[in-house]
Amino acid sequence: MDGGSKMDRRNIGGLLNSISRLLHLVACHTGKAAVTNEFKCIAGMLKPLKCILDEAFGSPFPWDERLVIAIEELDMAVNEARDFLEKGPYRLGKIYSLTRSSDMASSICNSAMRICQLFSDLLPSYSFPSLLSATQQCMRELKCRERDGLSEMIVVAQKDLNNNLVPSVENILKIAESVGLASNGELLMESIALEKERLRLETKHNPESLDMINQMIQLVLHIRYSVAKLEKYSSINGVVIPPHFRCPLSLQLMLDPVILASGQTFERSFIQKWLDNGLRICPMTRQNIQHTELVSNYTVKALISTWCEENNFMLLESRICDEIVSPFMASPLQRRESSARSNAKPINRAQPQKFEISDVDREENPYYTSHLQMQSTYSLDRRSSSTRSGSNSSVISSIDVLASKFDDQLSSPFSKDVGPSPSSNFSCTNSSNITRDDSTTSSDVEKLVEELKGPNPDTQATCAYELRLLSKNNAENRVLIAKLGAIRPLISLLHSEYTDVQENAVTALLNLSINNENKALIAEGGALQPLIYVLESGTPVAKENAAATLFSLSTLEEYKVKVGGSGAIPALVELLRTGTLRGRKDAATALFNLSIHHENKARIVQAGAVRYLIELMDPGTGMVDKSVALLANLSTIHEGRLAIVHEGGIPFLVETLETGTQRGKENAASALLQLSINSTKFCSLVLQEGAVPPLIALSQFGTPRAKEKAQQILGHFRSQRENIVRKAR
Repeated sequence: MDGGSKMDRRNIGGLLNSISRLLHLVACHTGKAAVTNEFKCIAGMLKPLKCILDEAFGSPFPWDERLVIAIEELDMAVNEARDFLEKGPYRLGKIYSLTRSSDMASSICNSAMRICQLFSDLLPSYSFPSLLSATQQCMRELKCRERDGLSEMIVVAQKDLNNNLVPSVENILKIAESVGLASNGELLMESIALEKERLRLETKHNPESLDMINQMIQLVLHIRYSVAKLEKYSSINGVVIPPHFRCPLSLQLMLDPVILASGQTFERSFIQKWLDNGLRICPMTRQNIQHTELVSNYTVKALISTWCEENNFMLLESRICDEIVSPFMASPLQRRESSARSNAKPINRAQPQKFEISDVDREENPYYTSHLQMQSTYSLDRRSSSTRSGSNSSVISSIDVLASKFDDQLSSPFSKDVGPSPSSNFSCTNSSNITRDDSTTSSDVEKLVEELKGPNPDTQATCAYELRLLSKNNAENRVLIAKLGAIRPLISLLHSEYTDVQENAVTALLNLSINNENKALIAEGGALQPLIYVLESGTPVAKENAAATLFSLSTLEEYKVKVGGSGAIPALVELLRTGTLRGRKDAATALFNLSIHHENKARIVQAGAVRYLIELMDPGTGMVDKSVALLANLSTIHEGRLAIVHEGGIPFLVETLETGTQRGKENAASALLQLSINSTKFCSLVLQEGAVPPLIALSQFGTPRAKEKAQQILGHFRSQRENIVRKAR
C-alpha cells in the first residue's frame, strides 16, 4: 500500500473513531428535549454512514482527493458536535443551543451526502455491489431529511426581526412553549445565559457567532414582550395592570421597584439576580451601566399602592418565587395550604365579596407565596403574618427548611446559612375576603371533629376544609385541634374515594404537622401508610401535600428512620419521576431530608432516584440545586457513586461547577470529591470531563466551603499524577 493509501485509511479511521465517540455520548445524554432530539437526528444520520465507512476501511478501492477532503470536513463537524455536547449546550440558553445543534445537524448532513455521492461515483458496481447499494440507500435517506419545524420557526422569526417585521405572535408563543420559555423565571435565566455567552464571544473576537447571539437576544426580548401580553401576567382577576407598574424582567406587578443606573425601573429581586451573574449591561436599553447600585423608586411604589387600593387588592410582602431567585429555599411546606377542589363545599363565614382568589387561583397567581419561616433546627414553628388593619389574610402556613446536621461532604440547600431572599413579591387578595384563621372555641372544633367522623362525604369535605383553614396560620388552633382528637379521623379520610375529602384531609394534616408535638401524634396515629397511599393514588395536589407531610414528619430525627423504613421512599421517587414540578420539588426535598439518615441513602438509590435527579439537573426545571444537593449526599455511599456514573451524572456535575449557583457549586464539588477519592476510574472520568478549569476558578473565587472542596479535589488529582510518574520511573 502506498503512502497516499495509508493516509486515506488513517483519515477514515479517525472519522470512524470520532463518530463512535459522538454516538456513545448521544446515547448517554439526558439534556433538554429539543437539543437532544437534534443530536438523535445526527446519530440517525451517522449510523448508516458508519457502516459504509467500516466496510470501506477494510476494502481496497480507488481513492480521490475530493473524498479525502470530504472525510476531513465531516470529521471536523462531528468533533465540533461532540465538543458542543460534552460542554453542555444548556449553558448557552435554550434557543441558542437548539439553533447551534440544528446548524450542526445540517452541516453533518451535507458532508455525509457529499461523501455518499463521491462513494457512489467512484465505486465500480461490479466490484463493490453491496457497498454501492448501502451508499445509495444512505444518500436517499439523507436527502429526505427535513429541518426540524421548531428550528424553522426560529429562523423565520429571526428573519422577520432582522427585516424590521413583527413575527407572528402565534409562532413566537409556540417557540416559547416548545423550548420551555413560558415563565418569567425561564425567560430571565435564558437572557442571563445569552448575555454571558455574548461576553465570552466578545473576548474571542468571533463576529459571526457574536452576531448570532445578538439575534438570539433580540428574539428573547420579543418573546418576553409576547409572553407579557398573556392574561396571567397582564391582569389580576380581570383588572389590567398598567404597563409601567410591571417589571420588564418579571413581567409582574412590582412590589419593590428600583432604578438601575440606566434609568430603567425593575423589581429588585429580578434585576439583582441579573447583576449577581456578573452582567453590567441594562437588559432593556442594552447600555453599559457605570455602577450596580439600585435606588428605590418611591414614586412608582406609591402609585402602585394607590392603584391596588383603588382596585381592592391587598398586598402582602412575600419572597420571590423560589425557582427564580433562590431555588435552594423552596421547601415542600414553603408555599401553601393546597388547592381546594372546585366541588368542595366549605362553610363561608366571610361577608359577601366581589371576588375570591381561590387556592387554585393562588397556585397560578405569580404574586401568591407564603409567609411562615422555620425558626429552629428540625422544628416547624409558625410565624404569623398579618395584613393591614390587623386582619389576617388568606395566605397559608408554610416553612423554610432549616437543618444543621448533615454529612460533612454536603452543603445543604436548606441549612441555616441560607437566609430568605431579601426580595419580596406580592400576594393579592380582595380586601374584603377575610378568611377565618383566628382562634376558635373548643366547642367549634369538637363539633367539626364529630361531624368529620360521619358518613356523608360532603360533610367530611366541609369539616376537613374548616379544620384546614383553622390550622393554617394559628399555632394555638393547631394544638387545640390535635388535643380534641381530629388527627385520627383526618388520617382515616386519606383513604376516601372522594378527591375533595382526601385533599382537604391531607392538607389539614400538613398544617397540623407544623407543631412538633403533632408530628408524633400524626406518625403514631398510623398516618405513614395512608400518606403513602395518597402518594401512589391521589390527585397531583394531594400527592404534593402528602410528600410535604412526610417531609414535615421526618424533620424529627426518630421519624427519619420510621418514614424511611415505611416504604415511602419508592413512592417519593415515583413522584420525582412523574409529578408536577411542585410535586417533584416536594419529593426531592423529602428525599433529601430522609437521606440525612445513612440507612435511607441506599434505599433512595435502589428506588432509582439518581436517574431522575440527573434528568432534573436541566436548568430549565429550576431544580438543579435541589438535585445536586441530594446527589452530593448519595455520593457518600458506594451504590450512590455507581449510580451517578452509570446514569451519566459527571458531565452535569462539572457543568454545575461552571454555571451553577454558589451553593450548587459547593454541592457539585462535594459529589465530585467523593467520586474522585473513592475510585481511580471515576477520577479519570471526572478529569476527562474537563473539571480542572472550573475547579481552579472555584478554588479561587468560591465560597469558603467550595474553595475547600475544590482544593481537595485538585490536590487529589496532583497526587494521582505524581503516583503515575513515580511508577513510570
